[in-house]
Amino acid sequence: MSDDLDIRGGGAVAVDTATLRVAAAGFTGLAAELDDIAGFVGSAAHRLLDASPAAFGAWLTIDAVRRRIVSATEAANETAEALRGSAAVYEIVELRAERAAAAAAGDAAALARIDAQLAVITREDPAADDRATLGVFGHWLSWPNGLALQAPGAVWWLAPGLHSLAIPLAWAVQRAIGAVGAGTVPSSARLSGAPNAVVVTPVAGHGPTAAPASLADAAARIPGGGDARIRVERYTMPDGTRQFAVYVAGTQTVAPNSTEPFDMESNIALYTGERSASYDATLAALTRAGAEPGDVVHAFGHSQGAMITAHLALEGGYDTQTLVSLGSPVEADVGEGTMSISLRHADDPVAALAAGGHAGAVGAPGSFVAERTADPVPGVHDYGLPAHGIDAYTETARLLDASTDARMGAVRELFDGLGAAESVEVTEYSAERAGILQPAPAPAPAPAPAPSPSPSPSREPLTLNPASSDGG
Repeated sequence: MSDDLDIRGGGAVAVDTATLRVAAAGFTGLAAELDDIAGFVGSAAHRLLDASPAAFGAWLTIDAVRRRIVSATEAANETAEALRGSAAVYEIVELRAERAAAAAAGDAAALARIDAQLAVITREDPAADDRATLGVFGHWLSWPNGLALQAPGAVWWLAPGLHSLAIPLAWAVQRAIGAVGAGTVPSSARLSGAPNAVVVTPVAGHGPTAAPASLADAAARIPGGGDARIRVERYTMPDGTRQFAVYVAGTQTVAPNSTEPFDMESNIALYTGERSASYDATLAALTRAGAEPGDVVHAFGHSQGAMITAHLALEGGYDTQTLVSLGSPVEADVGEGTMSISLRHADDPVAALAAGGHAGAVGAPGSFVAERTADPVPGVHDYGLPAHGIDAYTETARLLDASTDARMGAVRELFDGLGAAESVEVTEYSAERAGILQPAPAPAPAPAPAPSPSPSPSREPLTLNPASSDGG
């Protein structure tokens, strides 16, 4: 199992422009200080030589130090320039994405503002525009590679003669998904369709009743395998306010016409922008747990659950401050008030449905994407989707917890804050589609009526009205 994590800001060019520009300014200041020091050292060396020609050897030594300082000054200036160039490239990518959204909305004022910003950046760094184009193209070209490179090993077991076509076919299929715009959810997206009738019921809880202490701890709380589908934790904070954490399961069945909301019907609905029974069940669970519009919510979801929590952040009506997605088939362009943490596996076919995500980063500053190859050895076992399982993603979360990457600091602060809660109430909920009747068992043969000299009393037939059933 590979533990090589690629942690990036997300999108085609994964950098934090604010941090880069601050770092560039720091290197520029350092270069100025070094330049002053080099001048001082050079002047001192010349004065020493003027005072005593016999000090020529010392002058050589001092001048060598001066030349090393000059070299360090040049390196600092080059680093500052590279950092500013990277920031310019990323800002162009972001502004292009904003411009596309403004053009689609017909917002002429926004278009004029964005064009003016682009003009300033390209005037300061004329090469940045071309580098941004190359960066987006490289992202477009390379994101399907992880799954495509493993395709021959999986296909070999089914069709040995066709394995040579596996790489281009897998790459092309993934690119086709991206070409139609599937997998990326814009900030303005809203699920269509009427709410679904669902019933959520508290069930016996499992796992810890304290706040999670780490990302892996949170991932391990996502329900699956039992009756629970949604877990809600309600925190009472020291200042009397309340916050909630919601953990949402992935797909539970592929069987059609079942009462299970977390099925393929909900998968397809969510991926195509339709409201699903599983989404409505999650809203119902939060309501039953006491969450009200505007309350702070931290959302954790796996697979279908990650699609649900993405739309919860976009349109659920809560202050969703954290969105942790594990193996999500989509990436939502959540706003700057939501820290977005996306865990993906390069060899996960379900995560590949996100088509590489947005070209620019999404979420609050400090949001990131963490990706690795979870099951690097291809084979027939890949048909069981081992790279998509919650256990594989929990392991990725453990690797992140152990990482020294600076972006994990905000994640640790989140869990430290939740750990300070004065009380934690935990409820897990099962979910069921309402109004769907299971087929009734075939009736047993009626016994022959006993002979009677008088006629039997008349009985009205019993009629079940499916519209009146609550499905519970």
